Amino acid sequence: MKHYKLLILVNVIGLLYSCKPKNETSNGKLNIVTTTTMITDMITAIGGGHTQIKGLMGSGVDPHLYKASEGDVSKLYTADVIFYSGLHLEGKLEDIFEKMKHRNKETVALSDALSKDKLIASANFASNYDPHIWFQVDYWIACTNYAAKELSRIDPVNAEAYIKNAKKYSNQLEVLKVENEKLVATLPIEKRILITAHDAFNYFGKAYNFEVVGLQGLSTATEAGVQDVQSLAKLIIAKNVKAVFVESSVPKRTIEALQASVKSKNHEVQIGGELFSDALGSAGTPEATYVGMYKHNISTIVNALK
Repeated sequence: MKHYKLLILVNVIGLLYSCKPKNETSNGKLNIVTTTTMITDMITAIGGGHTQIKGLMGSGVDPHLYKASEGDVSKLYTADVIFYSGLHLEGKLEDIFEKMKHRNKETVALSDALSKDKLIASANFASNYDPHIWFQVDYWIACTNYAAKELSRIDPVNAEAYIKNAKKYSNQLEVLKVENEKLVATLPIEKRILITAHDAFNYFGKAYNFEVVGLQGLSTATEAGVQDVQSLAKLIIAKNVKAVFVESSVPKRTIEALQASVKSKNHEVQIGGELFSDALGSAGTPEATYVGMYKHNISTIVNALK
């Protein structure tokens, strides 16, 4: 019922703002709304001083379960452009984005930067594709270039700055790739088994040759059952997995239940640390940036599994 009320609100606010011209904010900057913290970090880097950015989701927020408030819908409709991930990462928010698109609101799904053959398919997820594309650094570089291209189209006056900033950001990601590869090379292949709260790290696993298993599915809306916990406990024992990991945006109880299940079978597995999956870290910390988040994750994983 709440979802339908929001869609009605979309229509009302759409009528109020249908005549609002682009690029007219109180300070003359392009008014942008972003969804996840990863996207906010990227668009902030590309936009430089030419944009005003409002991120809907903060640190620790699970985009799979996120519900827009009336205030969020108002922000979306007063935006010149909206950047979101797509592939149903943002759940029912995408219904609102589609509604806005039909009213000629500029909405950009960053996943459109990637051809379907690059995506990891899943028969058990609503979109049929894994939406956690930011864990493949090459894909995030492609999304960065796509975002810069779209910003340049929408705001051609500042196109040169957007392209320049995107190149600088992409160069940082290229350096990150090299550092990641060096660190992962120190972990033997047989120890590259990553077990987390939900299935967010498949692109990471594909990039760095990890076997990845999540207690919950691609969406945290899917609960893990007793059978899932028992089955995974057996895998941990059989492969002598040293550590499992909690996630900042997912309750710890499922991983703690897994650890208890392993212990009940006279085996020990440590909680190797907290990973950032669907959101970056708190403002003011190194993990509040995409690069800082990735460095934290990969060092936590490698050090705990050695």
